[in-house]
Amino acid sequence: MLEARKAVRSLKEYHPPLGGRVGLRLDFNENTVGCSPRVLERLRQLQFDQLARYPERESIERQIAAHLGDVAGLLLTNGVDEAIHLVCETYLEPADEVLIVVPTFSMYEIYAAATGAQVITIPAGPDFGYPTEDVLARISPRTRLIAIANPNNPTGAVVAKSDLLRILRAAPDAAVLVDEAYFDFYGESLLAEVANHPNLFVARTFSKAYGLAGLRIGVLVGSAAQMAMVRRVGSPYNVNAVALACLPEALADQDYVRQYVAQVRQGREQLEQELRSLKLRFWPSHANFVLVRIGERHDAFVQAMRERGILLRDRSRDPGCEGCVRISVGLGGQTEQLIVALREAICEIAPLWVRL
Repeated sequence: MLEARKAVRSLKEYHPPLGGRVGLRLDFNENTVGCSPRVLERLRQLQFDQLARYPERESIERQIAAHLGDVAGLLLTNGVDEAIHLVCETYLEPADEVLIVVPTFSMYEIYAAATGAQVITIPAGPDFGYPTEDVLARISPRTRLIAIANPNNPTGAVVAKSDLLRILRAAPDAAVLVDEAYFDFYGESLLAEVANHPNLFVARTFSKAYGLAGLRIGVLVGSAAQMAMVRRVGSPYNVNAVALACLPEALADQDYVRQYVAQVRQGREQLEQELRSLKLRFWPSHANFVLVRIGERHDAFVQAMRERGILLRDRSRDPGCEGCVRISVGLGGQTEQLIVALREAICEIAPLWVRL
């Protein structure tokens, strides 16, 4: 009987809660108001023949490379997910080791384990700080990939540039993937270091601040020589024609992106202040979400919020996140709606002595 590879049969399954997402969607860290109006106008202008042709990404890649500072090696990908997948497929053998600090984005482990490589998980430090010394201590001749989300999902924590550079220098034979999916809300990047470190890869997405999650488009940057290898395992038509047509318009409207990011940062501060007033444990975030510890009634809290028309993401199964819920940040009136519902839900699920 035909069977999948052993590594595939033993993989953890990823089950995104996509069904029935009705209400204010603060569960997937999406842009809560949508993309630039320029993108919608470009969609209206698409012609039938554009959808009948295979997509050509090269000219768009040149535009993205110029926007990012004339980087030498760049590949547009089907979201950051594909970027992670391609790096794993390019560099990992079954005898290799992969280092990730948990909790973090689950697809690092899934894509790496699918190759048959051994995934070594290292617990985050106090307050979800990045345990740089522990990571350095685990680097060995078998280490071929170190994946780092910066800012991290689901914690919103960041890794200092100096620590990232130490890891890059300590593991010259390993691909170091720095996932900057939430860069726009943080503002600090390792992109300029790609020219100095041939083992560095930086991934970005247009799903968050740009509001293009439905078009599935991201970008992977590395040295020209390494990216030539990555391209060998990728599809020549991985990014669809609609995404390629819309991306330049989204990129051109930087005012829209800046305004959205500024409002998210303001909403994040407002949410964190409310969590303080409610005496709920949370971790200051550098992304467009906040991780908060609700406690043993986290599932009841998520349900209570859903009943009030707000969707949140229960992260209590992540390592170190017992009882935690992740709340994406919306804008203006959305934040006000969230805070009202938050107060009601906490009052509903809290025991009487807490309310007193």
